[in-house]
Amino acid sequence: MAPDQDPSTQVLTTGDFTDADDPLRLFDAWLSDAAASEPNDPNAMALATVDPDGLPNVRMVLLKGLDTGFVFYTNFESAKGREILASHKAALCFHWKSLRRQVRVRGPVAVVDDAEADAYYASRPRGSRIGAWASKQSRPLEGRFALEAEVARTTARYGIGEIPRPAHWSGFRLTPVSIEFWHDRPFRLHDRVQFTRQAAGEPWSKARLYP
Repeated sequence: MAPDQDPSTQVLTTGDFTDADDPLRLFDAWLSDAAASEPNDPNAMALATVDPDGLPNVRMVLLKGLDTGFVFYTNFESAKGREILASHKAALCFHWKSLRRQVRVRGPVAVVDDAEADAYYASRPRGSRIGAWASKQSRPLEGRFALEAEVARTTARYGIGEIPRPAHWSGFRLTPVSIEFWHDRPFRLHDRVQFTRQAAGEPWSKARLYP
């Protein structure tokens, strides 16, 4: 979070985002702002899951789609893949330092359909498609050479033509039941607005929160 600031030094403002009624439209607008101001990966988000022992895990991933939910892709045999498939729940956090904004999202997670996963996989660079086959994500690696050797084997295997999507590689869609928007204000008197609903498709409730 930003340190205490003199109001005269704070240039960036949000407008009155607290009047918004649709959190997904508001998020889309904030993401567009971030695309214009963030130096790297405005779609980067922290993804939080819980392991079988109830211990949280968090890592940075990239948002790849926004519709009724937040879409991202991964190896289902990775730690995050296994944890999401076990609980079907997750949380996200976006922090755009250049804008002094943060968004937190929570909700149930479902696997995207095969057609959607195939279309996104086909759009990836060829090297990334090879990597999806070559990397045994989250599992022990004896050395960099072993990974490079697997990449070479996979490259030779798919030397020409299309590279099919691995069965263990696909996408998730987190459908939010809670979205909180945070914007930095002077002296830590920040603006916070939380949207909540009981389930997807139900109307949103909105509340301002103390900073």
